[in-house]
Amino acid sequence: MFVSTPSSTVRPNAVLAVLASAGILAALMQTLVVPLLGQLPQILHSTPSNTTWVVTVTLLVGAVVTPVAGRLGDMYGKRPVLLASFVPLVIGSVVCATATAVLPMIIGRGLQGMGVGIIPLGISAIRDLLPPERLGSAIALISASLGIGGALGLPVAAAVVENSDWRMLFWGCAVLAAVVGVLIFLVIPHIPTDGPAGRFDYLGAVGLGIGLVCLLLAVSKGASWGWSSTTILGLFAAAIVAILIWGWYELRTSQPLVDLRVTARPQVLVTNATSVVVSMAMYAQALLIPQLLQLPKSTGFGLGQSMLAMGLWMAPAGFTMMLMSPVGARLSAARGPKFTLAAGCVVIATGYAISLLVMGSTWGILAVTVTINIGVGFAYGAMPALIMGAVPHSETAAANSFNTLMRAVGTSISAAIVGAILAQMTVSVGGHMFPTENGFRVGLLIGCGVAIMGAALASAIPVQRVLTGVAPRPKVASKV
Repeated sequence: MFVSTPSSTVRPNAVLAVLASAGILAALMQTLVVPLLGQLPQILHSTPSNTTWVVTVTLLVGAVVTPVAGRLGDMYGKRPVLLASFVPLVIGSVVCATATAVLPMIIGRGLQGMGVGIIPLGISAIRDLLPPERLGSAIALISASLGIGGALGLPVAAAVVENSDWRMLFWGCAVLAAVVGVLIFLVIPHIPTDGPAGRFDYLGAVGLGIGLVCLLLAVSKGASWGWSSTTILGLFAAAIVAILIWGWYELRTSQPLVDLRVTARPQVLVTNATSVVVSMAMYAQALLIPQLLQLPKSTGFGLGQSMLAMGLWMAPAGFTMMLMSPVGARLSAARGPKFTLAAGCVVIATGYAISLLVMGSTWGILAVTVTINIGVGFAYGAMPALIMGAVPHSETAAANSFNTLMRAVGTSISAAIVGAILAQMTVSVGGHMFPTENGFRVGLLIGCGVAIMGAALASAIPVQRVLTGVAPRPKVASKV
């Protein structure tokens, strides 16, 4: 129990349930449109190349908004920024539900992408609201909400698309976002900030946004636009220049968007590097396995599942990730989050190794996805703990948001690599081009190798205590 201050009260179980629901909803946005991708050109009367922006824009906006939301949360309080994050989520869902052309759909999906900041804000709020003895398991649970949200998205969206009007997907999201926003308003108390709000770093936000958009756009569109094209090379060059200028500016401003000196602390720096690698390993199987499940059996190795069946085969992995989060928390309490992160990477690598032996079996693939997601659950629960163990309390939201950004960079790189491999290694079956079995094996081997690299990086994290003199976290009253 906390000693009280102000008139705030905390109900730990309710807080955890609401923040986990918010994380699930934010993660749900990422896979929501996957079952629609093949139909979008007809639905929106546009070309396939234009409709791919329905996915790309969510990634780009989420990457830019996440560090901004984290910094605003540290400055003005996590509760108001959490509430504000649901406004574009609701509006974007309504815009998508009423869209009849590609441009409104892209705008709506961009607004939905602004909700990604909910996840790191929720993780950092947990540090303020829950007793220390519950902190580890709570962080692991919120992190695992990423998995269950992504896992739920595929079967739910597929079921709606196959049996109802596709617009119901977005109307449902609008209602859910409004409900969770109201629950946050009712359940999450005011969290005191560490002193005056200070000045928001607008130039830093613009500079980072330009650099991220150029980088992620080049990575995500390289395969379709051509890696050696003038546009892609120009985007990479612009990203490098923008990020270097941004870093120079951030080191010289008194109130930066991202405190690079804190980010450069060895524990934070190596953890963020590991986050990129772990996210690459996580996303590789999320791209490869669904395709493998849906490829026709006439290819000789495809499993011939429908979109809905594929989603149902993938769903248990997300639930397993959440169910195993308390195990990861206990492991971190006993051996430290560094050990849990390294162990998670080893489990991920084991899952990929198994996949090379059971590619032709749906039950074998189920075992693979469950194994990999157990490892991802361990890793994703340990990373925020390592970050918050190395930064001042006043920067927890910004630091967690930057870590979430590193995960987004990792997933983008993974998508580019896997996409390039499958595009290059193809075979013609019945007049249609499909990725080859060797293409999938190469992708799975890369996932295994990247996971092993993550274990090596995690083992090298130099864990240190937070410097003395860091402001203690504010106390709020606790009520079970």
